[in-house]
Amino acid sequence: MTGSQYRQAIPTKLSLEQFEQFVLPHLSRGRRGPAPTLALHTLFNYVLQMLYTGCQWKALAIKMNARGLPEIHYTRIYRILRRWQADGCIERIFAGSVRKLHQDGRLDLTVIHGDGTTTAAKKGGDNLGYSGHKHLKGDKVGAFCDRDCNIISPFIAAAGNRNESPLLRDALPKLSEMARAIGMDLRGSTVSLDGVYDCRANRRAIFNRNMRPNIPENRRGRKTPKRGHTSTRRSSRSAFARSSACSPGRTNIGVCCFALSALVRCTMRSRRSPTH
Repeated sequence: MTGSQYRQAIPTKLSLEQFEQFVLPHLSRGRRGPAPTLALHTLFNYVLQMLYTGCQWKALAIKMNARGLPEIHYTRIYRILRRWQADGCIERIFAGSVRKLHQDGRLDLTVIHGDGTTTAAKKGGDNLGYSGHKHLKGDKVGAFCDRDCNIISPFIAAAGNRNESPLLRDALPKLSEMARAIGMDLRGSTVSLDGVYDCRANRRAIFNRNMRPNIPENRRGRKTPKRGHTSTRRSSRSAFARSSACSPGRTNIGVCCFALSALVRCTMRSRRSPTH
């Protein structure tokens, strides 16, 4: 039971060894001004803690120094995170995590599961809309994962009242870009989708990338039921829900942290027992 909880957990704190191996090579550093009083490892752990708790920046639990004062102000952590986002550090961390999993042979790309989820945002945020199907107000994200529920593509965010079917054509180019960047071969892979994505434009977009959809063409225009609800697809849906946040500004950070969790999990597992 402990092992299953560990595999499903989102990391809230990275060790120094994990940070130097997976995160530090992709972070940018300031060229001017005084050096930061805290190490980048500590600052990144504060960011993970804020993303996990979902609290406001001013409510972030910051440790006290020897004089009884906070060791850093929360606005400085926010500015550093915004600089990392502007420099593309978060995207490079995510790409490096997926590349490491691919090089270690831990990605099963025979079947690629795609799905979307709507996350509630009760106190407002950017890019929100009311979903009449889910009966809640929030934003919608869509992403792809492999057969083992490792997310291999950045999220596509939209308002909660948007239909999921057109979002697939926006998510496929990002999947292709990630495949070219890390050397993944997606030719011949089966794209597993719900019946809501059953349309000619989506099938054409998948076939043009040398992949195969699992949704057959509906020639008579009838409404097709949802197909292929396997346990892997349900776990992928819950994976998207766990890694997404309440505002699209945190979406890329959430998928980066979820990719880090898969990478750290596989690294710790390989240390505990040999890989078969």
